[in-house]
Amino acid sequence: MDVVYMLLNGPYKKIEPASGAIIMANGIFLIGAVEAFPLLDVQLGKYLAFILLVVWIFIYKSLSVQFFHRDFLISFIKHPVNSFVIGTWIAGVSVLCNVFVRYFPDIRLITQAMGILNTFLFLFFLLNCFYNFKQLLGEHKNYPVHGAILLSTVGTQSIIILLNNVFFQFPVYFSEAIIILGFTFYLAGIILIGNRYIRQNDWTIADDWANTNCIIHGALSITGLAIVTTNTFTPVFITVFWLVVFALLIIVEIVEVIRAVIRVKLYGWNKGIFTYNVTQWSRNFTFGMFYTFSLVMHKNPFYPINEKLYQFQEVFMSFWAWVVLIALVGQIAIYFKSRIESTRFWKSRDLSHQ
Repeated sequence: MDVVYMLLNGPYKKIEPASGAIIMANGIFLIGAVEAFPLLDVQLGKYLAFILLVVWIFIYKSLSVQFFHRDFLISFIKHPVNSFVIGTWIAGVSVLCNVFVRYFPDIRLITQAMGILNTFLFLFFLLNCFYNFKQLLGEHKNYPVHGAILLSTVGTQSIIILLNNVFFQFPVYFSEAIIILGFTFYLAGIILIGNRYIRQNDWTIADDWANTNCIIHGALSITGLAIVTTNTFTPVFITVFWLVVFALLIIVEIVEVIRAVIRVKLYGWNKGIFTYNVTQWSRNFTFGMFYTFSLVMHKNPFYPINEKLYQFQEVFMSFWAWVVLIALVGQIAIYFKSRIESTRFWKSRDLSHQ
């Protein structure tokens, strides 16, 4: 009882609830774009996967301790938008399990155990999604939502990908039902995001366009990956779907570039784009997810596509793999820069108080 009391009420080290996105962003690279870089894949892949496991242990240990504290749990679950970041925890575990399947196939039982626990967490998340969508579509309909609510789709689709890759090919109707549920969450989320920007007249692209809005295309990319992993829907559908996601990626990232230019003009390079925020990992995840969706679709004989589109995808992926890698390395550099600056700040603060 004393242990439980300490767990619920004792001191703990706070961690950003969305830190699961770090595992998502790095993990999706290791199951997708890494194939374009034989050195990283063949020679270093297992070492990178092990490092990801170590990072996952540190992050999820802190997330677990924080989650069970009363001063965090209740307010977090009731928050109509922030509670959706539980989707990063689910997707993070799902991605890590897929990394294990790729690099450590001999530990499948451990991977399956993690998959089962993740499924139970997903069921809790599912109830939370229904509750908070009801809140946002009702009494909190004017709440300033952003792309984080689309993590409802990301978490849902990641589960069906996990179950099919780690256990066995589930019946088509079951996979379709989960995929459609995730897409329903997506439509609800897009309506809420659109409503926010239409109703709010004084918003600016520099300060009110959230990093998480890149999930507008990322949530569809993981939906596409779920489809081509489970062999659901038709080749014609997935061809049109891929083109839609590709168009959204271009549109959203043009907005992101415009936003970056404006922020640099207003705040300078450091504060404008090189100041760390945990939500930035969502961009790396969405970049990597579109590559992985394209790669699995490209390789799956169940989805024959037009020869011109096939050739275009090959050229695009050879280019996009570098975008994914450079963006990921850049984000890791920004993260370590923030840690160094934070350490220097606290050291200088301690010295000033001596």
